[in-house]
Amino acid sequence: MSFLKRSRHPHPDQLEADDYDANVDPDLRLRTVRTAASTIAESIASEQRAERRRSVRRKRSKFFRSKSADKKRQDRVQPSTSSAPDVSPPVQIIGNRRNIYVNTPLSAIEVDQNGEPIVRYARNKVKTTKYTIITFVPKNLYEQFRRVANLYFLVLLVLQVFSIFGAVAPQTAALPLIFILTVTAIKDAVEDYRRATLDEEVNTSAATKLGGWRNLNQPADPRNWFEKILGLNQPGRVTKGVRKLRAKEASEGARILLSRTGERISSSTADPSSLSLDYIGGKRLEDIQSVDSHSYPPFSGADPSQASFSASAQRLVGDGSSTTLAPAPLPSYGVVNWSKRITGSARWERTLWKKLEVGDIVLLRDNEQVPADIIVLSTSDSDGLCYLETKNLDGETNLKPRKAINATSHILSEEDVERSAFILDSEPPHPNLYLYNGVLRFKDIGSGQQKAEAVTINEMLLRGCSIRNTAWIIGLVAFTGQDTKIMLNGGDTPSKRSKIERETNFNVIVNFIVLLLMCAITAIANGIFEARTGTSAAVFEQGAEPSSSNVVNALVTFASCLIAFQNIVPISLYISIEIVKTIQAFFISQDIDMYYKPLDSACLPKTWNISDDLGQIEYVFSDKTGTLTQNVMEFQKCSIHGVPYGEAVTEAQRGAARREGRTDLLDPEEHNDRMDKLRQDMLQLMSQTFKNRYAQPDKLTLVSTKLVDDLADRSGQQRAHIVAFFRALAVCHTVLADKPEPQRQPHFLDYKAESPDESALVAAARDVGFPFVGKSREKIDIEVMGQPESYIPLKVLEFNSTRKRMSVIVRNPQGQIVLYCKGADSVIYERLAEDHDPVVKEKTTKDMESFANNGLRTLCIAYRLMSDEEYLEWSRAYDAASSSITDRDEELDKANALVEHSLHILGATALEDKLQEGVPEAIEKLHAAGIKLWILTGDKVQTAIEIAFSCNLLKSDMEVMILSADTVDGARVQIEAGLNKIASVLGPPSWDPKKRGFLPNAKASFAVVIDGDTLRHALDPALKQLFLNLGTQCETVVCCRVSPAQKALTVKLVKEGRNAMTLSIGDGANDVAMIQEANIGVGLFGLEGSQAAMSADYAFGQFRFLTKLLIVHGRWSYRRIADMHSNFFYKNVIWTFAMFWFVIYNSFDATYLYQYTFILLYNLIFTSLPVIALGAFDQDINAKAAMAFPQLYIRGIRGLEYTRTKFWMYMLDGLYQSVVVFYIPYFVWTIGPPISWNGKTIESLADFGTTASVAAIVAANTYVGINTHYWTIITWVIVLGSSLVMLLWIVIYSFFESFDFVNEVELLYGGVTFWATVVLAVAIALLPRILVKFVSTAWMSEDSDIVRYMWVKGDLKDRLGIKHRRDQTGGSGPSTDFEARPMFRDPHARSVSEMSNTDGYEPALTHSPGRGIVPTRSEKLFATPPQTAPSSPSHHAVTIDHNVPHDEGAMRVPAALTPGSHAAMSPSPQPSYYSASDIPVPSPLPSPGFQHPSQTFSRKGSISYSRPIRDQYPQSDNLQVPQNAYEMRVRSSQPDDHAHSTERRDLSEISEASYTTAQDDNITEQGGLYAPPSPGNDWRASTQSSLYGGPRAL
Repeated sequence: MSFLKRSRHPHPDQLEADDYDANVDPDLRLRTVRTAASTIAESIASEQRAERRRSVRRKRSKFFRSKSADKKRQDRVQPSTSSAPDVSPPVQIIGNRRNIYVNTPLSAIEVDQNGEPIVRYARNKVKTTKYTIITFVPKNLYEQFRRVANLYFLVLLVLQVFSIFGAVAPQTAALPLIFILTVTAIKDAVEDYRRATLDEEVNTSAATKLGGWRNLNQPADPRNWFEKILGLNQPGRVTKGVRKLRAKEASEGARILLSRTGERISSSTADPSSLSLDYIGGKRLEDIQSVDSHSYPPFSGADPSQASFSASAQRLVGDGSSTTLAPAPLPSYGVVNWSKRITGSARWERTLWKKLEVGDIVLLRDNEQVPADIIVLSTSDSDGLCYLETKNLDGETNLKPRKAINATSHILSEEDVERSAFILDSEPPHPNLYLYNGVLRFKDIGSGQQKAEAVTINEMLLRGCSIRNTAWIIGLVAFTGQDTKIMLNGGDTPSKRSKIERETNFNVIVNFIVLLLMCAITAIANGIFEARTGTSAAVFEQGAEPSSSNVVNALVTFASCLIAFQNIVPISLYISIEIVKTIQAFFISQDIDMYYKPLDSACLPKTWNISDDLGQIEYVFSDKTGTLTQNVMEFQKCSIHGVPYGEAVTEAQRGAARREGRTDLLDPEEHNDRMDKLRQDMLQLMSQTFKNRYAQPDKLTLVSTKLVDDLADRSGQQRAHIVAFFRALAVCHTVLADKPEPQRQPHFLDYKAESPDESALVAAARDVGFPFVGKSREKIDIEVMGQPESYIPLKVLEFNSTRKRMSVIVRNPQGQIVLYCKGADSVIYERLAEDHDPVVKEKTTKDMESFANNGLRTLCIAYRLMSDEEYLEWSRAYDAASSSITDRDEELDKANALVEHSLHILGATALEDKLQEGVPEAIEKLHAAGIKLWILTGDKVQTAIEIAFSCNLLKSDMEVMILSADTVDGARVQIEAGLNKIASVLGPPSWDPKKRGFLPNAKASFAVVIDGDTLRHALDPALKQLFLNLGTQCETVVCCRVSPAQKALTVKLVKEGRNAMTLSIGDGANDVAMIQEANIGVGLFGLEGSQAAMSADYAFGQFRFLTKLLIVHGRWSYRRIADMHSNFFYKNVIWTFAMFWFVIYNSFDATYLYQYTFILLYNLIFTSLPVIALGAFDQDINAKAAMAFPQLYIRGIRGLEYTRTKFWMYMLDGLYQSVVVFYIPYFVWTIGPPISWNGKTIESLADFGTTASVAAIVAANTYVGINTHYWTIITWVIVLGSSLVMLLWIVIYSFFESFDFVNEVELLYGGVTFWATVVLAVAIALLPRILVKFVSTAWMSEDSDIVRYMWVKGDLKDRLGIKHRRDQTGGSGPSTDFEARPMFRDPHARSVSEMSNTDGYEPALTHSPGRGIVPTRSEKLFATPPQTAPSSPSHHAVTIDHNVPHDEGAMRVPAALTPGSHAAMSPSPQPSYYSASDIPVPSPLPSPGFQHPSQTFSRKGSISYSRPIRDQYPQSDNLQVPQNAYEMRVRSSQPDDHAHSTERRDLSEISEASYTTAQDDNITEQGGLYAPPSPGNDWRASTQSSLYGGPRAL
């Protein structure tokens, strides 16, 4: 038998030996590949092997099928048309099938006793909100009381209502809980209102349905009992929303005429003045009547262009009656009964989406969205075709063809619907986007027999898609609302809580247990003390107990302690967290680095309570189309007859160069400039060679001057090959050419295609000189370098995922029949002619492999000539295969193989799916941070692989495993093989949480590529754990052809299976399910609508912003919240346990240690703000440092910042400090004399309790300050201010009359005892923490500590190109240019004397020179060459170098004035900007020399120098100048008359301030003299005087 079975397999040359068996060698020998070309080739081979296995199984099933099975199969309803596949569903769908009746009575079992349908279908109104007006309060309270702490506070609140428990103000105690419940409820209400607004916008969208016609699938009165009692929504009544819609559109004259032509679809708008409107119920309705460009009734086979309009077609609106012309031949097949008499009352009417019901007949028009899942009955295309854009479902922007059911394709008007009768036997609703099986049952009018026709997904329009290039579609509503596929893939809106918030419940429970222990100990001890007799309590505390029972008294004490010690479980923690996360959300929304200017959108946080989860993401799940790419395809390169063309550099090339450390590639900006120049040269050469009327130069992407040179060389052989290549691109496609504005732009062509690849290929041919102009049934019009050519289309062999190719057969202008074929290289090469030139094959192969490895999509272009006899013979075989009822697909494949052979290569194309800006760098940075990235896309496997290599997600050093199986067993074998492969290289896996995160530079890295069918098997409960183990050990996983529901299931598998933090990012409605399933959902504002952004937790414009969101904001938020939680629990432990130590000394009767206002204000004012500041503003490292070292993020992945160990350490620290802050004051009060400075005693409870409370509050605030890394002015004010406010409160409250707080400020503040006790207690309490922090930072440093030290003390800022703060704020560096400030540099209503001369301003010196030295103008920017002449006491030459580079922020060095440049002095024509009081005091310098345009001044002596000041006087200090010192004033202790002296002074006595205002206008390039000022022109004038053009320096 084995031999017999083997003999039935194809030849070994066509099929590998064991490919037919899914469990044998090919699957066990799981091949791994590295390069992009080999990965794509292996994926194609895997799909071909899977297809052959399916074919073999089908043949086996036929061979072993019994006669009874054949009989059953024959008994099934067979499609009566050749295009109908088997109507039996291949996959078992859970649920009951539904029958939808059109003008056919329901069966008896489907109606009740009143004749109404039993089955009720979902409304088309959708709801994505969590709440309604009725359910908001109870449901929101339930959500909030899921927090254990809120429930606990509610119990405490109830206890405090009873005065027996000693609560002072129960009303006040309720305020914090009410506040937090209210704030959270408002936040949830706002978020849900936004969802409700979007729902309402969708539900009230306009649709067109058939009115005046009975839908038998709906009851006559669909109202529920409540609506019937109240008389609401009467049947047939037009609702207010519908009336408003119809009135609005009627006023706008929205009348559409429908027409069907043989060539292209069209629609036009009628003149509203020529329309009459019906009034129904006093309301104006819009009626859209069909206008058919054929005689009525329609006849088959007529030429539409020869038909005339019928009378009814010319009538726009009327009473429904029609006038028919002479009878024409009627179609013999279909659902329309032409002899049936009708009422004519049916008419098109406008309604809302939410009003549509199952069984309604709807009219869709071009560019409208599909309101429900609809079966196509007929279209404006004579072939029944229509085009659909499904980007909201699967993210693909290419057009997908759909076709009408053959039996209903003759329905062209409302009357035709009334004459029709059929039943749609539909499968139940399910989420699979690519599967639908139904049967259309009807009675054939011609034969009178019952017929059936299969209905598949190709005849269905899914809700959310958009109609494109189709004037109108008539359809039947099959599924509505929650039953539609897009809603079934969406899932419920989740309620997300952060990981730390969930962990907080554990901490709260621990603290609650500690609280119960404290209360129990106190209650038991109190009961024991109360049971004692013969104590002073019997005398002094008579009647103080609540009862005579010690047990009851102990229980009362227990409840009182619950109230007294309640702060150990802080309600203020949740209030503070809400505040902190609100501030964090504000900072994220204000980050300018995440602002996307083209869409004018910043990062929008929509869910505020999960910001800390951003710092713990381990897995990122990303869509591809529109998320990683721009939805833009560009023709970058090509190979024609073995010659490559194209100069572009792809992102994959740049990524490979970066990884290899190569710098031979140009900078992107330089490359773009070079490409622009080459593009202009290319366009100029083309314009000189030929005329291209249809060219769009701005869209030319194939840049190659060599191509134009070869094209212009008429004597070269390559010219003919180039012409043939681009002629094939212009002919071999299914693109539609459109002229949007034929009158204004007659030569502007816009291409609409089923795939962006086809559109890009045809557009490239157009711009190179081979435009596709248009097509009809009779011809295809193109131009070849300005010369028109027409081809006759004969046959189109369409592309599909199995064939991997498409072909067209045309007759060229020479009368030859040519087959053009394009497809994957492996598929084309299998079909090449045996005598093909091997050199061309080899060169083309190398070029295509190079293109693929550079991240480009490749297609091979080939052709062959056919004789007329061969074509006619093949055409008969093809028609017979098309008419086959069984195994139609296999028969078509055989027919195609008869003609797709003996091909000759024309060349190859290379397209780039343009990535968004910065995607490769972002992915590289995410990988460096330890984050693993999975791509979940609806695209084909090869497309996803190409993009993965382009964005460096897949790399050449990875072992890429391709999983493709069509059975569960096959998937299991491949997954196990992959696990064995990884284990053999990396060893057994480790799931230790401390080893989470992807570690770069491992000895091997793996990636998995899996298709949708295999993923369906992998997500099976029996295999999902194996698949999870495989995927989580890989660096990258690429899932292709996945549905939205599969995306969500994959995210859920990783999130729950690994307990990992996940993030999903996408931009379309097909991504909503995985966005909602992940811990964090990110939506992109983009081309695919806003549904993803509306459903997401965070929304922004570009994928690259994800790095800043995670690595900076996420990491900050995680560390901030983690530190905030720990510090919050600490500060409540130190406060509460100090009270507990006190009850030991008062018979455990729950007496308060602190004054009650301190208890109220402790968490409200005294200690809450420092912790909030820590959570809102702290930064352990700068944002740029975090981006430079993304490896720091891995601590968040491993959860090392918020651990239970850390929680317990903070709790123990608080316990220790509570002992210190209580017992140090206790010993001071008990050992020392309790006397204040004024002789009054300080032995009251208020004195002691206030001292302990002050020590606890100061210690808690200082402790938070110690844990703060980033001190801003806000931090200083809050940390210090909180303690000062507490001290101030003691002062204020002491002046209020109180029985327990009298003159405390006078008793405590005036003595040393109080202050010394507080300081000593705080110091001893914090000392261990300070020591631990010092040791851990110095000897057990974390990576962040090292980076922070590099930032503060090292050269990290210089390495990152960041200016130091002292340079940015005008510090004392030698390059600081104070005079370059706007006050000096820019004109601002100054006098003329303030304006600079042509030489600009010269900077002030910042070093004081010694004897014989003149400092340089800029010690950093240039050095002056040494002087060879010796120093002289009388005259020395001074040389100044003016060739100083000038850039922003650098010193501005003026050009020297020449000695001969003079100008007459004149007083200022304007009053000075500065007052006379601003004139500086005289300078202590000897008379300086400076040159003025009017005359020259000099002084005795000159100075020379030989080297820069820094070298000679490194010990001199920098001069600090106040930032607001707009005038450089001189302050000196010398008398004024010294300034007039012309005698030379020792320069060592001159201060640095002197040189700050010294002037050197007379210094020239050759040297200058210092001369005394002329009489009457004392230089000691205002620096803004008419003699001076600005601050000067030597």
